[in-house]
Amino acid sequence: MKKERLAAKPANGAEEVNEFLDGLKHAFKAEVQAIRDIVNGVNKNITEQIKWNAPSFSYKGVSMATFNLHAKGRVHLVFHHPAIAKVQSDIMEGGYPNRRMVYFADLKDVQLKRKSLEKALNQLLRLMDE
Repeated sequence: MKKERLAAKPANGAEEVNEFLDGLKHAFKAEVQAIRDIVNGVNKNITEQIKWNAPSFSYKGVSMATFNLHAKGRVHLVFHHPAIAKVQSDIMEGGYPNRRMVYFADLKDVQLKRKSLEKALNQLLRLMDE
């Protein structure tokens, strides 16, 4: 009996996320895509996949952030790598020991927070490299 070979997923997972977003009906789909573009543009070692039924980001294979697509009235990005607690950023919310949240109201808000998001991500990646 001949076994079927499964096609390997792309190393980055971008195709999986693209397919997921193509089928997504969400009021903030454009904002999710804009944030995705920002995160992926910060470092070539950031990869993405679908985790918890939402786009998620990893750095060098270690999970670091995931969208919460159930939030109402805004986009909710959850940073869940323990090092996030050491990142100093004016856009990060939450006093959890190993999580921080960033909320985006609309595309204008995404652009207003772009530099702060990039800075926070770079701080997190440096901490993850330690």
